[in-house]
Amino acid sequence: MRISGPESPRIATCVLGSLPPARLAVLRDFLCADGTVIDRGLALYFPAPGSYTGEDVLELHGHGGDVVQQMVLESVLLAGARLARAGEFTERAFLAGRLDLAQAEAVADLISAGSKQAVRAAQATLGGEFSRRIQTLVEELTALRVQLEASLDFADEDIAEMEPALVARALERLEERVTVTLQAAARGVRLRDGLRVVLAGAPNVGKSSVLNRLAGEERAIVTPVPGTTRDVIRETLTIGGATVELLDTAGIRHSDDVVEQAGIARAVQQMRQADLLLLIEDDSAPEPRAPMDIEPDLDRLVVRNKVDLSGRAPGVFHAGVRVSALSGAGFDALCEAIASRAAHLVGDGQFTARRRHVEALDECLQCVRAARGTQCRAGGTELVAEELRRAQLALGRITGSVSSDDLLGRIFASFCVGK
Repeated sequence: MRISGPESPRIATCVLGSLPPARLAVLRDFLCADGTVIDRGLALYFPAPGSYTGEDVLELHGHGGDVVQQMVLESVLLAGARLARAGEFTERAFLAGRLDLAQAEAVADLISAGSKQAVRAAQATLGGEFSRRIQTLVEELTALRVQLEASLDFADEDIAEMEPALVARALERLEERVTVTLQAAARGVRLRDGLRVVLAGAPNVGKSSVLNRLAGEERAIVTPVPGTTRDVIRETLTIGGATVELLDTAGIRHSDDVVEQAGIARAVQQMRQADLLLLIEDDSAPEPRAPMDIEPDLDRLVVRNKVDLSGRAPGVFHAGVRVSALSGAGFDALCEAIASRAAHLVGDGQFTARRRHVEALDECLQCVRAARGTQCRAGGTELVAEELRRAQLALGRITGSVSSDDLLGRIFASFCVGK
């Protein structure tokens, strides 16, 4: 049980009889308000600012029974504490400057990590790897802004304006580095959230059957009637060590059914947001082919289903993988192909990131590109400086140097209680 705040020493005296020595685990009785012993366990006291939250912190390590824990909790609350909100300890650590916002989010990422690689990446973010990259970009932006804005703010002074060629090279380098960081953050999002793999294809090719076979259970309804799947069905799996979110979608075809049209619209939307399409085709059809509405530039893996009907051998072929969702033939090869694509899309996964980080980096990149465009058109220094200011504000939202109460509330509300 963790108690944080300036009243922690007084609460320790009430519950333990006296304040334990700093940073030393001691065996103590945990007491009721009337002095009755509830439990006996270890007590640790961390005086501010050398604690997780930066405040005075008391930790009580007792036995795990539900009733005895509840009795100790009641004693602590009677002494003046209150129950913590979800994520409040980490929020206080952020507000005290112990962690920046990206590191604070990595605490939740570490807890929810679904693979060993995700654990290592979350630990790297918690250790400041992602934040250091953002800080490097901020420093480059700041240095360039200082030189540009000095010539604006002190136009009457003898301050030489930066040569246009030097500004152009600095902006080009900055765009390259923001792009590299954005790509790394996108890989970090895939590592944290899992690869979005959408099953797409015409009706009755066996998309739902493929999902069920990969999931190992009947997650989607399968019938001979075309258009059975109307809404998106999601299933999160681990394939080859990679976390994968499978999404089964409505079959793509022209339909006069209003409900089916809505399902098809959702399917198209999910496909556009996918990291990888599993393009399911009927291997027993005379001419297996993809629906015309699937965009050609989406990353895809062709899966020819129903080899039990076509008589062809299951496994890898030149365009993809042949399988039978009925018998399971070829699914080992399919899982290997998905894992291989996942490894390529996630890459080394040096740190975890969130979609808001990617959005902020993308905004920063667009601002830098706008600054380059303005500078190339011989635009005013004021406009270039303004775009760089906006770029720096976007980066500040990642680490929390620029934030709002609403943003902080939404972030820490996603944490579990006690973190």
